[in-house]
Amino acid sequence: MDDPPVQPPEIDTTVPHQARVWNYFIGGKDNYPVDRVFAENILQVYPGFEEVPRHARVFLGRAVRFLAGEAGIRQFLDIGTGLPTHDNTHEVAQRVAPDSRIVYVDNDPLVLAHARALLTSTREGACDYIDADARDPAGILRGAAATLDFTQPVALMILGVLGTISDDGEAHAILRELLDALPPGSYLALEDGTKTVRPDAAAEAERVRDESGYDYELRTPERIARFFDGLELLEPGVVSVSRWRPEPNPFGEAPEVDAFCGVARKP
Repeated sequence: MDDPPVQPPEIDTTVPHQARVWNYFIGGKDNYPVDRVFAENILQVYPGFEEVPRHARVFLGRAVRFLAGEAGIRQFLDIGTGLPTHDNTHEVAQRVAPDSRIVYVDNDPLVLAHARALLTSTREGACDYIDADARDPAGILRGAAATLDFTQPVALMILGVLGTISDDGEAHAILRELLDALPPGSYLALEDGTKTVRPDAAAEAERVRDESGYDYELRTPERIARFFDGLELLEPGVVSVSRWRPEPNPFGEAPEVDAFCGVARKP
């Protein structure tokens, strides 16, 4: 007898989810009423907050272009990828180097469904998707090993993820386990939210988050910088995502936003 069809995991539409809320902020349509209500409540207390995820998304593109180009990386492990949009990690990397291999990791069924449908690789490269939680680094590494060669450098992308792990000790332990599995010459690109640029508005946004059951730890830039301990942090260091190697434009320097980032090399 044939095995019964596998039922897809149930999507919880009763509480806001980070990937779907971020999708709403950047103008996407893959979200639910609970996500839109939450996002609008954030904008009521933190007007202009949508610039945070938008600048974070543009940082991803700049970082991947650097990694696939100047740094010569051909393998990417993108944890907490979020919902597909324009210029996803594999699109940027394979535009620079068509033989790039990318593994996406997420544990939201909506994200995974969209990823499998929309994220397709070049013939020269590879693109895979793992249903796993950031709190299970061993499981992530086992799954990624089917596509990535961990004897060769890998770019570890952790953007907007460690804020979901409020305990610093746990977050550092997870990151260390992942980095320990990567060879010298690998890179870490990391970004997370802060309440440094507009602290009063960010504090109000935290209150809204707490009331909505949306758990996210806002760290100071100094706490974010400690995630890069033992690595060779590249210039310009840990900065607002809008200030990491911005491309020239006629309007001058972009304003800082409440998400800080860095890129570092494993010696």
